[in-house]
Amino acid sequence: MNIPHPPFVSQARGGFDFTPSAGGMDVVRAPQHARRRRNRRWIFGGLALVIVAGATYAAARLKPALPSLDRSTVWTDTVRRGPMLRQVRGLGTLVPEEIRWIAAGTDARVERIVVYPGATVEPDTVLLVLSNPELQQTALAADAATTAAQARLVNLRAQLEGQSLERQSAFAKAQGDRDTAAAQVEVNEKLSKQGLIALVELRKSQIAAKELSACCEIERQRVDFTRQSVEPQLSVAQGELDQAKAQAALRHSQLDALQVRAGMAGVLQQVPVQVGQRIVAGTNLARVADPTRLKAQIKIPETQARDILPGQVASVDTRNGIAEGKVSRVDPAVQEGTVLVDVSFNGAPLPRGARPDLSVEGTVELERLADAVVVGRPAFGREESTVSLFRLSPDGDEATRVKVALGRGSINVVEVRTGLQPGDKIILSDTSAYDEYDHVRLH
Repeated sequence: MNIPHPPFVSQARGGFDFTPSAGGMDVVRAPQHARRRRNRRWIFGGLALVIVAGATYAAARLKPALPSLDRSTVWTDTVRRGPMLRQVRGLGTLVPEEIRWIAAGTDARVERIVVYPGATVEPDTVLLVLSNPELQQTALAADAATTAAQARLVNLRAQLEGQSLERQSAFAKAQGDRDTAAAQVEVNEKLSKQGLIALVELRKSQIAAKELSACCEIERQRVDFTRQSVEPQLSVAQGELDQAKAQAALRHSQLDALQVRAGMAGVLQQVPVQVGQRIVAGTNLARVADPTRLKAQIKIPETQARDILPGQVASVDTRNGIAEGKVSRVDPAVQEGTVLVDVSFNGAPLPRGARPDLSVEGTVELERLADAVVVGRPAFGREESTVSLFRLSPDGDEATRVKVALGRGSINVVEVRTGLQPGDKIILSDTSAYDEYDHVRLH
């Protein structure tokens, strides 16, 4: 009886391969091609793992791609050695050197505007007419007070002269009485020696003469006192009169000031009041300026104004020509981040069209350096500071960040202290978007 052999199940399908042996018995064994396939899989897996690890390591070692800059959008310049002219520049206006503001002396009302801005005026030209009825009454009262003070002075002088005459008359009478008494004493002394009068009579005459002599001395002192007291009393009265006259003069000057005059030759620039307007003392009524004498007031950024000094050469562009001048004054205060610098032209003729309030551009020459390493001013490069700039490679395709110490600066250039050499080419444009990179590529 034949016993059927069990079927072979290959390892590839998850079973075993049972094949009859030559001796008739069944032996279980793995085929050679399955082992080779398995080994090959291990080898390929190991190689794949090595390749992946190597690729990963190589990728980790790779540097990031350089950022790119469009060559046409950047501003570059070449470092050079040579002379350097240090200048600062600012905007400003032309203003008259002599300006006169006319203010109201008292409270008043504007009755009429006689001259309007733009007109040429003389010192006695009436610009406005004001009115103040109370001031007119005050002026009349001051005149009356002056007249009264003058009358008091005249009356006092007459009284003092009368008193002086009375004292002199009394003194003269006392002198006469004294002399009469002295003559009587002399006669009595002779008669007494002859025994013609009693001794008591002689004594009485001597006493009377002494008394009258004393009275005469007193009258003399009264005359002197009267003379000495005249001047002080007249001085007091004269002072009152002078005060009254000064008060009247003040009121009349205020009354005259109601007709507002220019006070100088020039051009009327402003009349900041209107007809019918009530004004108080001190209100500006008009501004007059001399248009033939102008100066420029230039506003210089405070960071650039530290080296400006009076006497430095300056030029002012009026858009119709250049006017040469010198710095005459530097404002010590800073206003809105700028310093005000006055440039005077010292009588030099100005270009045509120069007039007050004309917008101009001024340039001040600080100094001339005979030999310096300079380059164009970077976008964010301040004087006396250290900045990071991109220096181009020789072929101009890449740029590397370098530290540069800047020195003194001018309008468009700045001195290079360290970090760059003549011939180096750098990027001056704003590169703040690439602050995290030390290298960039230009395309």
